[in-house]
Amino acid sequence: MSVDCITDLDGHALSAAIHARDISCREVMAAYLARIHRLNPLLNAIVNLGCDERLLAQADARDAELAHAQSCGWLHGMPLAVKDVSHALGFATTFGVPALADAVAHEDGLQVARMKAAGGIVIGKTAVPEFGLGSHTFSTLFGATPNAWDASVTAGGSSGGAAVALAHRLLPVADGSDVMGSLRNPAGWNHVFGMRPSAGRVPRWPAVDVFVSPLATEGPMARNVRDLARLLAVQAGFDARVPLSLTTPPGTAFTPPEHPSAKGLRVGWLGNLGGYLAMAPGILPLCEAALTSLSDAGAQVEPLALGFDPVPLWQAWLVWRQAQTAQNMAAVMALPGARTQLKPEALWEYDAAQGLSQASFAAAAQVRSAFYQHLLGLFERFDVLALPTAQVWPFPIAERWPQQIGDRVMDTYHRWMEVTLYATFAGLPAISVPAGFDPSGRWPMGLQLIGRPQGDAALLAAAATCESLIPALLARRPAEPKSTVGPRTIGA
Repeated sequence: MSVDCITDLDGHALSAAIHARDISCREVMAAYLARIHRLNPLLNAIVNLGCDERLLAQADARDAELAHAQSCGWLHGMPLAVKDVSHALGFATTFGVPALADAVAHEDGLQVARMKAAGGIVIGKTAVPEFGLGSHTFSTLFGATPNAWDASVTAGGSSGGAAVALAHRLLPVADGSDVMGSLRNPAGWNHVFGMRPSAGRVPRWPAVDVFVSPLATEGPMARNVRDLARLLAVQAGFDARVPLSLTTPPGTAFTPPEHPSAKGLRVGWLGNLGGYLAMAPGILPLCEAALTSLSDAGAQVEPLALGFDPVPLWQAWLVWRQAQTAQNMAAVMALPGARTQLKPEALWEYDAAQGLSQASFAAAAQVRSAFYQHLLGLFERFDVLALPTAQVWPFPIAERWPQQIGDRVMDTYHRWMEVTLYATFAGLPAISVPAGFDPSGRWPMGLQLIGRPQGDAALLAAAATCESLIPALLARRPAEPKSTVGPRTIGA
């Protein structure tokens, strides 16, 4: 089987071929390494790639296990590149920060340990912005990661490297993490699927705090919903070190039905929240067209008002985000000279948190709690809520972030991604499903589906229904890059 034939296989087909011994783990590793060496210098999606000899030796060990009828699991022999905010033994966890360029991990993070236990082989890390902040993957350490479809614009973020690697077949599946759309935004902008699981579904360890519900969660990315579900099944499950983690009941399958149906599915379309969210032209009509296809297939799709004041919600969000971001940055900020190496957006988050009081955090927590209770009422009427995945199309790679949408100025570096905070703040599962392309056909956009509390399996089934309606759209692939277009450094 040729290199391209191997890397064209999705995760499910690749796993089946490996277990059937149709292809060896060494052949798989060699094929992916060849493609990475050819394309990644232009994509800048994978960083700190391991050496070929060592990775091929690990593939040989996986082949030896299969020769004795021993399989570790679904990921047996499949190459993985871990998002560069998660620990993988022997690889640096840099967070895209120069001060951590040599911070080699001495243990695997929990998610990575689970993926390796299922047979995956970690080959390197995927690119992120500094501390995973901002939906634009660039850093002073590694430079910028261009969009898979148009190298002149951003890949999104913060799981931008993972999304681009998936779109260009440098990986069969990928992991990521999500606070403010970091799995959903780059998935939407690179024409793949990204899922933010329910809070606690994929526990994170090590962690500086395990008793305050985190905004961040790790989760899967893939080129189809079945792979997304299979990877989630590997990542998910209770861990006693993370007391807020969820138990996956025995026999629970996240894999959606083979023949999903839209009949009876109730979708609440939130759109731009009645004009509250600034939205670039063309995004709402594209998402509405995707929902029309769902409606034509039997779903009940209705426009829906959020019914909760988004202004105090945004203010409460800022408090929670700044508090948890500062906590995560504290160890690096203590390093000599670290402050001079960090981008201003990261410093803004950290500095703003220094003035937060317990009273302000408690007040923000009350808003968060009230919002969650409000959404429970909406889910009495709807199975999923729908929004665009982003408020703008992918923007020029040389820009730090969109300063303006239409005539509305963005007052923070992440205000243009406000559309993603609702699932996060309520701890709900959410998926980005490819919705189509802008009128020029160059830039993808995603439709964001939000599910009920702990309703990951039902949400995956809804996403699979959407997927079944767009086979021609999903067959589209980005052209392979020919030259580097984006700059290594980003302007002011």
